[in-house]
Amino acid sequence: MPLVFLASALLIGCLLAVQASVNQRLSRAVGTPFGAATLQLLIAGVVLGLVALATGAVAAMGRVPEVSHWWLLLGGVASPLYITAGILLFPRLGALVAGALFVTGQVFASLGLDLLGLLWVPRRPFGPGILLGALAVVAGVTVMITGSVSGRLTRVAVPVHSAAALASGGTRVDAPASPVRQALGTPTASRLAWTLLGLAAGAVLPVQGAINSRLEGEIGAPLAVATISFVVATATILVVLGTLLTLRRTPRPQLRPLRTMPWWGWLGGLCAAVYVTVTFLLIPVIGAAVTVALTVTGQQVASAVIDHRGVLAMPRRRLTAARAGGLLLLVAGSVLVHWS
Repeated sequence: MPLVFLASALLIGCLLAVQASVNQRLSRAVGTPFGAATLQLLIAGVVLGLVALATGAVAAMGRVPEVSHWWLLLGGVASPLYITAGILLFPRLGALVAGALFVTGQVFASLGLDLLGLLWVPRRPFGPGILLGALAVVAGVTVMITGSVSGRLTRVAVPVHSAAALASGGTRVDAPASPVRQALGTPTASRLAWTLLGLAAGAVLPVQGAINSRLEGEIGAPLAVATISFVVATATILVVLGTLLTLRRTPRPQLRPLRTMPWWGWLGGLCAAVYVTVTFLLIPVIGAAVTVALTVTGQQVASAVIDHRGVLAMPRRRLTAARAGGLLLLVAGSVLVHWS
């Protein structure tokens, strides 16, 4: 198995963590997470559409009316949930803990698809490796969350909550380094809601992958499928944003602060487009199990670095022994589940 493919899987996993982090800056500039998700998905859709057009893959869209099930076109609905959840959870839980919830949801949804043979996924027998891996994932995410909640508060620099200041590179103020304590130290209903959102956002990814894989098998063009997925995703988030604006449940998106936003604030859409495209290309070469295990590893390692170093203007959260131990358990469990 060529190392270039294995390295590619690790790198696109890192892109998931980078995507969620840079989307924080985009969200602060726009003033609403739903507006940021809309803009990010629109960028990804345009990038993929141009690539599909340049490579001739767009011709495969002519076979869309012939697909066996109309709902195979709806895989993109998962993307707005994942992206918006990342924007909401990262500043509250941190990159590492939010990423751990995403991975946990992803692992158990993948297990459900594999063990039950749902959505045309080949059925896998249940074995001791899968059981040990699942237990390690649960233990890892539990250790990471409890370690973050009970950890000692330190004072670190984090961005202020002014959209204009943040967009221009912003003033920084002292604030507690453990927003997990703040977010999870609230009443049980709120703690449960944030946790379930993270798990659900992770769980939709393998479901989306299974649906898109089936669609790719029917129309025969990965780039066309990726483009369709992001067109559907953009349409979905536009409906959500329009509904929330009508009901006055979210601020109107602001475009002026985007002029002074750092260049890397625009990278979320590009990261999403590269992740989707490379995943489609890797799965037939190294297999779905290896691809998922390596992308999860890359995602969690990148999340740990972003948290510990405060990369991309994210608040710094030190990688304590408990968080490092939880990270190792989570990665080891994911590898066991997908390689058993």
